[in-house]
Formats: sequence, structure tokens, C-alpha cells
Amino acid sequence: MLQFAVWAALEQEGFGASLQHDNPVSDEAVKEVWEIPGTWKLIAQMPFGKPVAQPAEKEFNP
Repeated sequence: MLQFAVWAALEQEGFGASLQHDNPVSDEAVKEVWEIPGTWKLIAQMPFGKPVAQPAEKEFNP
């Protein structure tokens, strides 16, 4: 629910966002760059910014 609330608040302010689930390959690099304690575990991240275009239509397999 927290992710939904943050996403909705960002959208209300004119931002676009996406929820990205983490790939463990990047864990150590992210911890080093952002000086994150070794006891923390990155599960997902939500990059956001001002949209420059509308998202494309998604195609779904039957």
C-alpha cells in the first residue's frame, strides 16, 4: 500500500514512476555507490521523473 500511495502522490504532482524489482547482480554496486549499510537488502526501487511522452500501448499474449 505504501508503494501505491507514493506512486499516486508522485502522479498527482505530475511525475511518472515505475516499480522495478531488484536484480541481485546490482546489490553490491548499489550499496557501494549510495553508501547503504550491508545489513540492508534492496528489494525494489521506484525511479521517477517528469514524463516526456505517454507510455506506449502494451501488448498481451493470449
